[in-house]
Amino acid sequence: MKTRVPLVLLGLAALGLPFVLHEVYYQRVAALVVLAAISASAWNLVGGYAGQVSVGHAMFFGSGAYGALLAYTVLGWPPIAGAPFGIAAALLLAVVVGLPTFRLQGHYFSMATIAAAELIAIAVGNWKLVGGAAGLMGPAAPRSIADLSFRSPLPYYYIFLLVLTILLLITARIERSRLGFYLRAIRGGERAARSLGVPAVRTKLAALLVSAGFTALAGSLYAVMIGFVDPESGLGLLVSVQMVIIAALGGAGTLWGPLIGAATLIPLEETTNAFFGGSGTGATFVVYGAIIVLISRFLPGGIAELWQLVRSRRRLRAA
Repeated sequence: MKTRVPLVLLGLAALGLPFVLHEVYYQRVAALVVLAAISASAWNLVGGYAGQVSVGHAMFFGSGAYGALLAYTVLGWPPIAGAPFGIAAALLLAVVVGLPTFRLQGHYFSMATIAAAELIAIAVGNWKLVGGAAGLMGPAAPRSIADLSFRSPLPYYYIFLLVLTILLLITARIERSRLGFYLRAIRGGERAARSLGVPAVRTKLAALLVSAGFTALAGSLYAVMIGFVDPESGLGLLVSVQMVIIAALGGAGTLWGPLIGAATLIPLEETTNAFFGGSGTGATFVVYGAIIVLISRFLPGGIAELWQLVRSRRRLRAA
């Protein structure tokens, strides 16, 4: 009962937040926070719970984004109708890339995922069918409600919030399931987990499939909202790095860590981009680098670890 009350209050706050933020800019930032939380939560299934630090999740995000806009440009369908195609492509990539790379561990695995994502980005950038380096555009004007083309960020916020809620429920279910215990055992030590009978490759692949599917869905939602995607915005290294930083900042391997990280980092990033204008991307890399150094040096468990330390000290003082 004690844990349900804060969750109910958090849900009510999330539902009412856009009405407190009256300006369109702040509503847009709120929508981007929720979208980033979806991507980071999806990455967290593999990078957090299993300890497989993928820095190539942009290939799944880009699959969803390109799948959505290809459905519009090639077939004339509403962009969201292309989401299943993007998810299917991401699942195929997860199998093709995951099976060989799961044999690697540590930074070798991370390097392999970066290489795979960069190869895909280069291929897409030179492929005219998917727009090449120029990218793809969505509908210039809404044709029907199915295009999900809204002037206000509020509808996007609530759509993203629904998807995030579903993902969190699935993650919470995985946490308490045998798969969740297997993932944590692999993170603790894969050799030891194998010796105890944990099917490591099958477990990591299952987590990667769920992670890739939701990351692709986040990419599709991004393309629907922004109405544009190119190799940099959909498949760029910064897309993958953002997922890693958000999860690590909030607390990788925890349910609420990606949400905390997104609520902290995205407003900071948007403020930086607004302040520096066209040079915002360079400043973003500086911010990301500083966060990596601070987390690695002082708080490996992220903000969630800090919160646990504060709670422990309060209990000790109360005792």
